[in-house]
Amino acid sequence: MENVRELLIILISSSLVSNVVLSQFLGLCPFLGVSKKINTAAGMGSAIIFVITLSSAIAGVIYQFVLTPFHMEYLQTIVFILVIAALVQFVEMFLKKFIKPLYQALGVYLPLITTNCAVLGVALTNVQKEYGILAGTVNGFATALGFMIAIVILAGLREKMAYNDIPESFKGMPSVLLTAGLMAIAFCGFSGLL
Repeated sequence: MENVRELLIILISSSLVSNVVLSQFLGLCPFLGVSKKINTAAGMGSAIIFVITLSSAIAGVIYQFVLTPFHMEYLQTIVFILVIAALVQFVEMFLKKFIKPLYQALGVYLPLITTNCAVLGVALTNVQKEYGILAGTVNGFATALGFMIAIVILAGLREKMAYNDIPESFKGMPSVLLTAGLMAIAFCGFSGLL
């Protein structure tokens, strides 16, 4: 069993130091597409937290108790994609039924969580780093938390930038990419934590 210190290191490392968006550049499609408003970004971040955390736990259990004992590790990518797709369908049905405004605001980006490389990347990273089920789940939660931190910060900055006088050549996506790049540089400062 992993001790608390190791889990805390995983939590800080995955959420801040090795931020999935700003240092690994995974999950950029929803990061750039859903970060226009803070409410929508927070909703997407919450959906990502749910999907990545749960898929990390389920994928860890399946890998440890099904794939490894039967020497079928080569099926891990297919199995992980199926787990992720099922969870995204669950989130989509839940939001459509209970939080319809958020469902409509997320639009096409909600089903895209299924093909979000950050979600699959976490499951594969857990296997690569040989994390147990608990450590893999903590890594999944921390990675998703880091995604949510980054997308909410970018959304806040984008809301403020909407009122600025920006040169024509920087309007739209160029200013967003420049802001994301500056955020990535700022997050490099967290590398001294560990």
